[in-house]
Amino acid sequence: MSKNEQPRRRSDHLDEPIKYGDVFPVQGDLAGEPIRPRDAALMQTAENKITGKTQKGGAAAVMQSAATFNERAGLVGHDDFTDDTAIRGVTVTETEAPGRRIVREGVAGQTVVNFAVPTATPAEEDVTDEKITLGEALEAAGLSQSDRPVEQSDAAAIQAAEVRAIKMTAPGGVAAAAQSAAEINARIAREEDKITVGEVLNNATAKLAPDKEVTREDAEAVLGAELRNRPDLRTVPGGVADSVTAAARLNEKMSRA
Repeated sequence: MSKNEQPRRRSDHLDEPIKYGDVFPVQGDLAGEPIRPRDAALMQTAENKITGKTQKGGAAAVMQSAATFNERAGLVGHDDFTDDTAIRGVTVTETEAPGRRIVREGVAGQTVVNFAVPTATPAEEDVTDEKITLGEALEAAGLSQSDRPVEQSDAAAIQAAEVRAIKMTAPGGVAAAAQSAAEINARIAREEDKITVGEVLNNATAKLAPDKEVTREDAEAVLGAELRNRPDLRTVPGGVADSVTAAARLNEKMSRA
């Protein structure tokens, strides 16, 4: 599917969510799966990493629009995720061609979008070849969890990520902001008045400078911190630990490519 192609079909009933098969040329179980906010956030992170920005008509923009519609219509939850996406992930790869790069975007092993972008300068290529950093993974969690109030488990996971990134907890840094937000939220009764994960993790990359690429060890440290502060011993779907774990998996795939 090229950038300029229109979706193949669209559910006629407003009470049905927009599915992958409605907007992408996919088959099997994935075609019948609704597009969810967490999936869109993961694709946006991967697309930005390779192309330097969210591409108009690219998979991230299409998925974000569909996920927003589905969530506002009450057809999917903000923290829902697609099983196939959680297991097999999203992928964005590129192939060099004369004067351009061919970008392939995939979901759960199936290609959803192909498009071309102009060849980058050497400096730009250095940037797009880099793997996902802890700051970028936190920003992805902020997108996925934009409206959820910060809890102690979030603050602990964010602190673990900051320590892994810069070897310390910085005064006025993202971890300090998360801890403060968690303490303030615990004293606030109304959910709508609480500080959200999205607010705390906005611009996390700049706050974690110098940042580092996410590794499996980073993901394990963040996962452990979040679990230790969760009464049910389960991670928050689409939360900090999930986002860092997904980034670590994607980085490993890039290393093997």
